[in-house]
Amino acid sequence: MRFGEHKGPAIGIDFGTTNSSLALVKEDGGVELASFSFLGAATQSFRSVLYLEQVRRGGAKQITSAKHITSKTGPAAIEAYLDAEDKGRLVQSLKSYLPNRNLTGTEVFGRRYTLEELVSRMLADLRVAAEKQFGVEIRHATAGRPVRFVGSEGEEDDAYAESRLRDAFVQAGFESVDFEMEPVGAAYAYESTLNHDELILIGDFGGGTSDFSLLNVGPGVRRGSQRQQGLLGNGGVGLAGDAFDARIVRKLVSPALGSESLARSLGKTLPAVPAWIYTNLERWHYLSFLRTRNVSEILKSARLRALEPEKIEALTTLIEEDLGYQLHQSVQRAKYQLSREETAEFRFREGGLDLRIPVTRAEFEEWIADELALIEECVDALLADTGVKAERVNRVFLTGGTSLVPAVRRIFASRFGEEKIRTGNEFTSVAYGLALRAAESRQ
Repeated sequence: MRFGEHKGPAIGIDFGTTNSSLALVKEDGGVELASFSFLGAATQSFRSVLYLEQVRRGGAKQITSAKHITSKTGPAAIEAYLDAEDKGRLVQSLKSYLPNRNLTGTEVFGRRYTLEELVSRMLADLRVAAEKQFGVEIRHATAGRPVRFVGSEGEEDDAYAESRLRDAFVQAGFESVDFEMEPVGAAYAYESTLNHDELILIGDFGGGTSDFSLLNVGPGVRRGSQRQQGLLGNGGVGLAGDAFDARIVRKLVSPALGSESLARSLGKTLPAVPAWIYTNLERWHYLSFLRTRNVSEILKSARLRALEPEKIEALTTLIEEDLGYQLHQSVQRAKYQLSREETAEFRFREGGLDLRIPVTRAEFEEWIADELALIEECVDALLADTGVKAERVNRVFLTGGTSLVPAVRRIFASRFGEEKIRTGNEFTSVAYGLALRAAESRQ
């Protein structure tokens, strides 16, 4: 369906790898963001997670029928997961799998779910919650998509991922959806603050992707016939905040849990624990996959042979008590502190564990050097492809949590000048701008 054919409210949806948000353009032209309850407080970020659990009946779990499996999404999913004594299945980062033709779905508690079905449950709950808040029926939306999906190897993969996302929207109760590049959505949000025209570079940093757009914006562009010609080019790379978090776990946390520890075996000194176990720590929702009899036996044997058994014991506690979410919240706090200060202390105190590890910003920046280089290459390629000199760019607008990392900001300051950089509404600007895009399409 083409832009301009929709009826009903102008809705923008940013379905993110880690967080999602939804915005509505009101009758007076203002934009209102949907809010959600999380641990007793209001938030405008809907965590992109799905929690599946089995309903208890008569004191025992029933798994013979899919109807005994319940699901929660967003903030409610996190709350249910944290409250559960016997953890169910927590699924995150589903957006990252959309380009993967080999991943059609997964089996949970004996029932097969397609990837589109799992995504649709989050989108449906997001829609229903917004309908209750705004008092309107939502059946059409303008939704964001990354310039390059995580794992995509080209335009064909991106088109496939978008088609799967479209199917998920339809399953979630939407009659139609228009897709717009996420950095373009951020550009609309920034443009709403302007009283003059500018040539801007947008950097949108999500959990799984970093996307960039170079375009002309402003009241003159809106009023004239330049809108379609205003977009000069897009670029993207399939990494962002999740990759930075994984580096902190690998370099800072995993060594405290025995990743570099050795064990004696048959007169030889070998790694105490297989490396693949620590790889699963780098994405917190993978931790539940380690709660198996096989892993338990591996760790029990490693503890007996290890030269540092206390570290293996700490790893065992982390896995057995399924503390992945709490671990990565601590990682987020350390990353945020390093964005504000030169030094930080990673602190994790859960389940009898008490980790306190100092870290410097310089160390962190060394760990993410490869990722920073890929972001630099992408920005430089966008400028080269469009033939735009850096000095011609009037403003650089950065959004998304990773835009707060000083090393990321320096990439743009070194090319365009610190005075040109603007930030704002790091987690909701894309949805805000997409709603404005949806409203414009109806004019």
